[in-house]
Amino acid sequence: MSQAKIVITDYIEDNLDWEVEEMAKRDIDFSHHQLKLAPQDELVSVIRDCDVVIVNMAPMPEEVIAQLEKCKLIIRHGIGYDNVDTDACTKYGIRLANVPDYCAQEVSEQALALILSCTRRLFESRRILEEASASGIWDFSTLGAIHRMSDQTLGIVGAGRIGSRIFRMTENIFGRRMICDPYMDDRRIAALGVEERYTLEDVLSEADVVTIHTPLNEETRYLIDEPQLKMMKESAFLVNTARGAIVNTEALTKALKEGWIAGAGIDVYETEPPPADMELFDLPEATLSAHLGWMSEEAGWDIRYKIMQDVDLFLQGEPPRFTVNPEVEAKLDGAYREV
Repeated sequence: MSQAKIVITDYIEDNLDWEVEEMAKRDIDFSHHQLKLAPQDELVSVIRDCDVVIVNMAPMPEEVIAQLEKCKLIIRHGIGYDNVDTDACTKYGIRLANVPDYCAQEVSEQALALILSCTRRLFESRRILEEASASGIWDFSTLGAIHRMSDQTLGIVGAGRIGSRIFRMTENIFGRRMICDPYMDDRRIAALGVEERYTLEDVLSEADVVTIHTPLNEETRYLIDEPQLKMMKESAFLVNTARGAIVNTEALTKALKEGWIAGAGIDVYETEPPPADMELFDLPEATLSAHLGWMSEEAGWDIRYKIMQDVDLFLQGEPPRFTVNPEVEAKLDGAYREV
């Protein structure tokens, strides 16, 4: 194999000194850029002749992928891969890899933090504190109802790595937990001790808190829209730490303004970062965080190590640890073409 060329299109780390050093050890022609917002032609000019593309959030539609002259692997820096056209990767014989086994604990913790913030109405507590500080009198008359969580029902939509963790983490918090996941196999059902599977309609209509943990694809885009929000209890909360476009932001805003639901905890947005005029910013019922679910010092290094493992596998002529489009194997005859 001749010298491999690997390009990072965009990154969130403070620096990539470690990657530079590791790639040099492997005699890789390596470069890194910040092309998340770059025009398509600029992005293509940088990655056109590379063997491996490592992408964080730069869009990779078919128009870009079709111009890659010898790319054999695209590695998505993260769990989701909705910014990469999977079908186009398969069409042009390119493996698409992601890193689904990183930050599951962190996202679960973020979801739990938002669940607790909503149910304990922390979004209202600052206002009440400031009012009491100004008046010298505690007044809780404007505080919405708070219920004991052990008497409440948690609905989990999606029971993969993160949804399953939430299920386990909340065992001694919620009195009842419902899972909606039509793709959950018998092995996972047995491992979790799930006694019954529910439809999305069941979860939305019965749960006091609904937390979303599905990937974003054509099946789940706007999975939660006006009809689904209207199914929920007026006292219920919606939490989303998965992908912004799973929930219709306009519909959610309307639901909060008109009182269809009691509140929402949101860590992900349809446009990231969200625009300054996003109405959710003005709604006290919305507890908002800055897409921090993935973040911890440990997770930040974990994903870097795992991506380097995929690089090593590529250099050895082996597939990555996780292939999003395994059907591409037929095009590649089960092996990488020589660089």
